[in-house]
Amino acid sequence: MANDNRPRSVKSPLLKALTRTNTLAGLMFIAVAVAGLWFGRELNFGTARRMGAGFMPQMLCWFLMGLGAIVMLQGLFERDPPGAASIEVEIADEPPQNLLSIFWVGASMVAFALLIEPFGLVVAIAALVLIASFAYRGIRWWETILTAVFMTALCWAVFVLGLGISVKVWPEGMPWTF
Repeated sequence: MANDNRPRSVKSPLLKALTRTNTLAGLMFIAVAVAGLWFGRELNFGTARRMGAGFMPQMLCWFLMGLGAIVMLQGLFERDPPGAASIEVEIADEPPQNLLSIFWVGASMVAFALLIEPFGLVVAIAALVLIASFAYRGIRWWETILTAVFMTALCWAVFVLGLGISVKVWPEGMPWTF
């Protein structure tokens, strides 16, 4: 039998339930929350009165995990619409075309993490937005620049002004360093 690239059809009810959008989104939320709890495990939690550096990230991760569980259960127990008994889940033999987009988004987060300490918030966010813009082919250069400026201003206003977090905004030696 020749290897054709047509998708195979699967009729398993369990596989249908596991491949629903809500189920997969819930599993993704849970995975991100578990990763956040794992990487933040050494941060000081503190108490509700004297919050440590790990208090807010851990609380957000637990909230995200609970939200993920709710969304996943919603997807698992979702009823198919009437007349949908013949709907079949298709599994493609070749990888999805958007793997390169996932790479660019991941690379942008890694670049941000590597650049925030030595170069500051402005350079790190500009790099994040620029690298992530490669994930979408239809974006225009001026949209990328506007997004970078807006995100930098928003993060500066929220984290530096609003929350008073001590973060380097500009690289060392810049004449307009705050």
